[in-house]
Amino acid sequence: MSFADLAVDTAVRADPEVAGRYQLSLPDHWDYLLPSGGMVMTAALRAAQAHLADPELRLASATTIFASPIHPGRCIADVHVIRRGGSTAQLRVVLRHLQEKDGEPGLELVATFTRDRRGPDVVGIAFPKTVKPLADSLPVEDGASNNPHTRFRFYHQLECRLAEGEPFWQPSFVEGPARYARWFRYRVPQRDAEGRFDRLAIAPIIDTMPTALHRAIGPGGYRFYAPSLDLTLYTVDDTRREWLLVSTTLKRAKGGFAVADAEVWDDEGRLVAYGAQAMYLHSLSGDPPKIDASRRA
Repeated sequence: MSFADLAVDTAVRADPEVAGRYQLSLPDHWDYLLPSGGMVMTAALRAAQAHLADPELRLASATTIFASPIHPGRCIADVHVIRRGGSTAQLRVVLRHLQEKDGEPGLELVATFTRDRRGPDVVGIAFPKTVKPLADSLPVEDGASNNPHTRFRFYHQLECRLAEGEPFWQPSFVEGPARYARWFRYRVPQRDAEGRFDRLAIAPIIDTMPTALHRAIGPGGYRFYAPSLDLTLYTVDDTRREWLLVSTTLKRAKGGFAVADAEVWDDEGRLVAYGAQAMYLHSLSGDPPKIDASRRA
């Protein structure tokens, strides 16, 4: 079985006729119901990176606003430089379908790229105590027909192990703290030109935060899905490791919306990135519950 290469699937090419415009074609390899928002964010970041054309300017932070659904197919990304200085560049990217008649954006992204500078090196938080190390985490493959790692093409491109939380698709699933953690490894390694984990490949794996809400709600008749309203990523360190832990925490769900955050660690205990997400909660069945999971261990 062959696996998709995120770098290939999010590649962009400059439009020879329109300055600052990049063309791309999104496949369905990274779909849930539609292409992963994190994958489309990576594509927008590719356009920003290509426009800068300076490998020493590296992604530091980005926020994406998802304005309308993005489907597989041909898209364009228009890049605008907000400011470009000696050590920092800030850009805006508007990505939309090529055939969008009204020009409505699929997403808008703002991103900051920075050049390394001399400064303090401070570690502020420890590796989360509640998660299992990679060696003790179990693979998610179990043959269950309702296992999302089997159902959705997105997860076909990743190896995955559970680090905190039970398989929420199994009958044995019980409610727990509003946290969920998984180890991920791309089946096709994602590396930059220096052999480091590609920072732009972090966006798809942090776009997995609804699982913390699943765990807080627990089993029952209520079903939902949670498309992203926005997704923010901060890259804080480099790694050459392949396995990354994405440890997610739901902060609050109310009024049909939810917010969560995610820490990304490598298997040597290095904090690599941090993310946050706002979600639109679309109820599929059952009555939305009222739950306080804040005191669960």
